[in-house]
Amino acid sequence: MLHLVQLRNPDGSRSVAALTEAGAHVVSGFATSYDLAAAAIHAGRSLAAEAAAAGRGEKIDLAKALAAGHVLAPIDHRDPAHLLVTGTGLSHLGSAEGRDKMHKDLEDPSKLSDSMKMFRLGLDAGKPAVGERGVQPEWFYKGDGSILVGPEAPLTSPDYALDGGEEPELVGIYLIGPDGTPWRIGFALGNEFSDHVTERQNYLYLAHSKLRCCSLGPELLTGALPADLRGTSRIRRGNAIAWEKPFLSGEDNMSHSVANLEAHHFKYPLFRRPGDVHIHFFGTATLSFSDNFRTQPGDVFEIEAAPFTLPLRNPLAVAHTPWAHIAQL
Repeated sequence: MLHLVQLRNPDGSRSVAALTEAGAHVVSGFATSYDLAAAAIHAGRSLAAEAAAAGRGEKIDLAKALAAGHVLAPIDHRDPAHLLVTGTGLSHLGSAEGRDKMHKDLEDPSKLSDSMKMFRLGLDAGKPAVGERGVQPEWFYKGDGSILVGPEAPLTSPDYALDGGEEPELVGIYLIGPDGTPWRIGFALGNEFSDHVTERQNYLYLAHSKLRCCSLGPELLTGALPADLRGTSRIRRGNAIAWEKPFLSGEDNMSHSVANLEAHHFKYPLFRRPGDVHIHFFGTATLSFSDNFRTQPGDVFEIEAAPFTLPLRNPLAVAHTPWAHIAQL
């Protein structure tokens, strides 16, 4: 199983490192994982085979590089407008339960909310047989490459937000080939980071609540995704752990198959534009917000899960965001 990491070197140049059981080393001749993936598509071979063919450069201490702030998000694009960040909710039992708590309000408890109806659709028809079409999931747009934050970098919430909360998730990463074929490069850990208080006001505010930054990394995992993935999401406040909970992902813990989520995303021709990168969040199972925990600036989100070897950490920050001035032509 190959793990890829993008690095910014002390001299400002970039490189890609491959992490195997034997340790981490630079992949010779490639500055970005995008370039490595594009070369693999052109050569008609796997990402692991392309990395092996490139040869091994110098050894890398990834833990040291991560602590020094040299590890980047595992994928990006030279033109951020050609990287699209999207996601799917209500794909895990935990996320459905959390969303249902937010939306029930004064509804008759004997009736299912729209959230639970959507989740039930996934349970009934979200894992179709090969060649069949399953039910479409909930879907949302989050932003382009400008919202992508790397490991250890702040997740910045705008000052008009009502909340800035973590969402630990698995993420699919894709590159659209020259003929419009979506190629799955691999998977990463992600913090989807949303405004849950805004969403709780009315589920029609979901789109607003998602227009925030998000983080990825540090590793891009190539090959098959484990069916049962178990990890931990925690929030550190100062020297203490202020909140911590395990989370589950992988298809054994999901109401949709990954293939079904992919099929319904890439069925749209505008998402098959050659050269574009897609980052798609598969949904969360655990939220500190569901436990009535309120985050504060300076809190550090930490997400870890095997087989990823490095944690994803990001501090929470708040920044003033002025309203746009609208000019009349």
